[in-house]
Amino acid sequence: MNNTLTDIKGIRVGHATDIEMISGCTVILCPPNTVAGIDQRGGAPGTRETDLLRPMHLVENVHAIVLSGGSAHGLATADGVMRYLDERGIGYPVEEFVVPIVPAAILNDLRIGDGTRRPTAEMGYQAAQSATDAPVQQGNIGAGTGCRVAPLLGNSLATKGGLGSASIDLGDGLIVSALVAVNSVGDIIGEDGAIIGGARNPEGGFIGMMNVLRGIAREEAPPTRDNTVIGAIATNARLNKEAVNKVAQMAQDGIARAVRPAHTMYDGDTIFALATGEIPANVNAIGAFAAEAMAQAIRNAIYNATTLGGVRQWDAP
Repeated sequence: MNNTLTDIKGIRVGHATDIEMISGCTVILCPPNTVAGIDQRGGAPGTRETDLLRPMHLVENVHAIVLSGGSAHGLATADGVMRYLDERGIGYPVEEFVVPIVPAAILNDLRIGDGTRRPTAEMGYQAAQSATDAPVQQGNIGAGTGCRVAPLLGNSLATKGGLGSASIDLGDGLIVSALVAVNSVGDIIGEDGAIIGGARNPEGGFIGMMNVLRGIAREEAPPTRDNTVIGAIATNARLNKEAVNKVAQMAQDGIARAVRPAHTMYDGDTIFALATGEIPANVNAIGAFAAEAMAQAIRNAIYNATTLGGVRQWDAP
């Protein structure tokens, strides 16, 4: 156990990071026959190839998942991952061809770093090339590079977000893991209920996004900072497509536990779920611990992020 997503056998994770752009992408490469699902909440999603993940649709297996910065421009990174897989003959068979199934989700990090540059297909290809089963790097890397938490009052009073991961061993080899890029409108809440990252008080400490929202409650068009939390749950459980979608849905509770408020009109909040099919399991247990793993991964993202682009890390004065 390395307490990251790669605790799931066959899962590999790679990143492409541009520190000058302050953006990047993260790729999850899946083992054969991985069943996938999705749950999307919040009012500002940016996604690709997600409808096919829902029940009553033909395709059950995916070959990779992409998380990227760059807002909708960042969806181009999935093209590079498709090329990487296509070159290796990995994909959904269509007569003599293969079509890689690569769902993707993006977050908006254009207001930090050089917003005129965006993640590209080449970055997606590089991230896929670099994918490994080593412990997932966390913090300012890949899709987490340009993440910010509670930036409604501007970068100087926001907290640096990032990429986080966590894993839970349920015994007898059954594992549930999470990976997430934390770029939320809301504050990040620790296990003790205290704010560990969020909107800062100019005089010190955190003012709290709920207090900020109270102050603009009667404004019909308040200032916005487009954000989102995007991530994935992975398990080695044997689950069908309907069950995997249920796991993704239950995992959203992890966002609600660790982010306050969650699922706003300015968040995309998209979670993919992956089941590699090794061990028969109870979907209720997998979903319950998926939420726990997601909450842990969100907090780990904050703890591992460091000051960048004028946005201070969680414990900076």
